[in-house]
Amino acid sequence: MCKVTPNPPDTDPASPYESLDSKKLHEAAERALDHYLNPAALKIPVARKPSTMFMVAPDIKDEDLLAHTCESLASASVMASEFAGYLQGPHRHTAMAIQQIIMLAELAANRMLDNVEIPK
Repeated sequence: MCKVTPNPPDTDPASPYESLDSKKLHEAAERALDHYLNPAALKIPVARKPSTMFMVAPDIKDEDLLAHTCESLASASVMASEFAGYLQGPHRHTAMAIQQIIMLAELAANRMLDNVEIPK
């Protein structure tokens, strides 16, 4: 007994591609080609708009900002060091490593502050 199969088989007359816009398909194809063949075309410079939630006054001098940075890093270094005193094992080592990174940043900021020429 043979099963009757139409030649070609019956298919749904509604194609899933009938409603697609050819312009959208073309744009998608261009984006895909640019992604692989011309990645620089996709990089659009974004205008950066900083948040105003926490804002440093624009008229503050560079040396004042550096001095504040040094003081903040020194405070963070002390806090990390004291916090490490309450820890043991690997957690203590991690806290001490964080403290050391803060201290190195403080040294770099202090050097930068030493190099700033104060206007007369």
